[in-house]
Order: sequence, then structure tokens, then C-alpha cells
Amino acid sequence: MPETPQKTTASSQPLSSGEVQHYSPLIALIMAIATFMQNLDGAIINTSLPAMARSFRVKTLDLSAGVTAYLLASAAISPISAWLAMKYGEKRVMCLAVALFTLSSFVCGMAHTLPIFVCARIGQGLAGAVMMPVGMSIILRHTPKGDLMKAQSVTVWPALSAPIIGPVLGGYLTQTVGWRWNFWLNLPIGIFAVLTILRVIPSEPPEGASKLDLKGFALCAVGLTCLLSGLQRISETGMEQIIALSLMVVGAITSVLAIRHLQTHPTPILSLEPLRRPSLRYASLYPGMIFRAVFSSAPFLLPLFLQLGLGFSPVRAGTWLLAYFCANLGIKPWTSAIIRWGGFRNILFFNGFLVALSLLPFTLLSARTSPVLLALSLAIAGICRSLQLTSLSTMAFADVSHSERSRGAAVLSILGQTGSTVGVAITAFALAVLTNLYGHVSISLSELHIVFLLTAITVLIGTSGFWAMPRTLGAEISGKAD
Repeated sequence: MPETPQKTTASSQPLSSGEVQHYSPLIALIMAIATFMQNLDGAIINTSLPAMARSFRVKTLDLSAGVTAYLLASAAISPISAWLAMKYGEKRVMCLAVALFTLSSFVCGMAHTLPIFVCARIGQGLAGAVMMPVGMSIILRHTPKGDLMKAQSVTVWPALSAPIIGPVLGGYLTQTVGWRWNFWLNLPIGIFAVLTILRVIPSEPPEGASKLDLKGFALCAVGLTCLLSGLQRISETGMEQIIALSLMVVGAITSVLAIRHLQTHPTPILSLEPLRRPSLRYASLYPGMIFRAVFSSAPFLLPLFLQLGLGFSPVRAGTWLLAYFCANLGIKPWTSAIIRWGGFRNILFFNGFLVALSLLPFTLLSARTSPVLLALSLAIAGICRSLQLTSLSTMAFADVSHSERSRGAAVLSILGQTGSTVGVAITAFALAVLTNLYGHVSISLSELHIVFLLTAITVLIGTSGFWAMPRTLGAEISGKAD
């Protein structure tokens, strides 16, 4: 029988079965604001690096320590996020994480030396690693499966809009009021997010957590930090590359030991049980991780293509990138209807081919290409990316039970972070190898053409994996009738 329509409020309460009565767009919006603050911080910092280096009286490359510190802190704390939420309650943990991120942003802006800045970035990394999975868990707790597409239409916009706003806003603030305001911008957003979380999110008792699995936590933390740190540095040369490979080997071995421990421990720090659910497995492992890796490399690869390949200035390249990222957002009003019409399996499979096809023009574009053709190529690639990413994110929890949501969100967050790092690392490594093979001093259009071709082939490999998906997977969410 259809449910009796009810007024949507922020105080939706779980039913005895674990599902909620109705969807609260306000809760999804609050979580999206917190996520936007985190994503904007990552997108805005790159434009400030030269000014920050002058302020700290160091080389611009030395500021990579701040990026690395954020990444490693985030990787180290990620495995414990679900345990913290169950031990102390999702609302409390989310509040503290947003507050820590906001305070760390303030310290970043106040820093006058590189060591202080790095310490503040560690605080941001610790908080950011908790905000993403716990925020997703809160949304899942207060959203019926039939309304997950509505929630995703709200929560996915930070990942799509931050790359548009970040570089432009960062450059403007750096030139007008100084680089410190790039971090102080988080203060009103963070304070607003904390106050609204306290006001709107219903208070519920903690689920209760088992004794902390210290061995599992240590193995996961060491494995992730070594693996991601090595991947981040793999494009370096000489001794740096040897160090990167060594870190990757240590990380891989430790990760294997961690997986064995998690599979045998009665109460592991990070449960792998949610990966038994097909929806989460398809979305986070194969083929989902391939697409997350490809999409995460786009903000790195496209500026290189426009500046080093086509010879655009940074300002002109940033303007052209608006076509790509605005198309990401522009398709959003229709994504739910498209998924409802085609179903997850069909959309992910056929749009996967469109993603690959949308990359092929970038294997031929040159400085002589018509501006109209370049704009169309960027826009079509952005539309295909947005539809695929939204479909993956929405489908991930289609058959994950209510009791597994925290563990599933933690697993998805870790694997998503790994996929993103892998995507950028492999792209940078491929460009470095091709540049050496061609004997070029710096990256040229030839290397970029080949990398786009390799990326398209990789997408095709990932796309083939979606054909094995059950046709009815996620039907409860998409509303697609068989």
C-alpha cells in the first residue's frame, strides 16, 4: 500500500525496522554545506601557493608538505570514523569534526611559519576524513531508500561546484585581500554548519561500539598512509621515485595484512561486510573505482591540456574550464529522471561508453581547433561525468542495510580516497614517462593526446564491468520498473 503523504521535516525518526518515515532535504543540505567547505578548501589552496611561499619565506615546492600532511592525516584516521560514530554518536562526532576543521582553517590563516601551517593542515585532514563518511551516514539514517536520489541531487553538488568556484575565488581573494582569507572563508561556513547541525539533526543515542581494535587500526593506518604517500610521489625521479616505490611496497604488504586481520577479527575496526552487497561492491571496487580514478584526474589533466597543450594562459584556461564544470552542474536537474527512465545498470553501462567517447576529441584537439568545438568537447565530457558520478554515488547503498550504513560509508570513503589518489598518480606517472620517451623538456601536446587515449581505453575496461550488474539492482531507489 502507498504510504500516507506526510509533511517533510528535519525531525524524521527511524521506524522500528530501521528505515525512516520521510526524507528531510534540510538535513541533506546541511551535510552538503559541510562537504562543500571541505571540497572548496582543497580546490582553493592551489592558487595561493606562490603567495604563501613568499609569506613563509620558503620555496613554492616546500608547500607540498601541507598537501601531503592533509592526505596522510586523512588516510590515517579514516578507518576509525565508523567506530567513533558508533561509540559517541553521529551527531556529536560530526559536530566536533566540523568544529575542528573550522578551527584548523583559522590556524592555517594565522600561520606565519611553514611548520605551524603543516600542523594546522593535519588538523584539517583529521577532521575531513571523519566529516565525509559520518555525514553520509547521517543522510542515510534520515533518508528512505526511495528518496536517495533526491538526497544525492543535493549532496553531490559540492564535488561538482567546488572545482568551479575554488580556483576563481582563490585567485581573487589572494590578489585583493591576501591568501589568508582563503582559509578564513571557512569560518562563517563552519560556524553556520555547527549551529545548524546542533539545531536540526535529531539527537539519537550512540549505537554502541565494541572494544577498539588497535591492531586493525594500526595496520589500516600504516597501509593507507604508505600506499597513498607512495602513489602521490610516484611521478618523481631518482631517489624520490625509489622512496615512493618503497612506500608503495610497504603499504601494499601492510594492506594485505590489514585485510586478513579485518576478515578474521570478531569486531574489526573497519568491517568489510558491506562489500558483500553488490551495489556497494560495484560502486566502490570494480568498476566504480576505475571511474572515480578517471574523474579525479580531470581537474589535474584538463588544466595541463589547456595551458601546456594549447598554450592558454592560466586565466584563459580557468575560463574555459567553466564549460566543463558548468556542464557538470547543468545536467543535474535531469539526472534523476534519466536514471529513473533507464535504471542504474543501463545508465552506467551505456553512459560509460559515452564517457569514453567524450574523451576521444581530446586526443585530436590542438591550438588550431575551433573555440566552438573545444567548448562542446568540454561540455559533453562534463555532462557524461556528472551523470556517471551521480549514478555511482546514488546506487552505492541500494542494498546496504540500515544497520550497515556507518560501516558502508566508511568503506566507500576510504576506497574513494584511494581511487582519487590512484587516478592523479597514474596520470602524472604516465605523463612523466611519455615526456622522457619523447625527450621533451616539459609536457607537450603529444603526451597529453596519448594520456587521454589511454584514459578512454581504461574507461572502456571499467564500463564492461557494469554489464554483469543485475538489471533490478537499485530499482527501489531509481523507481525503474523491470
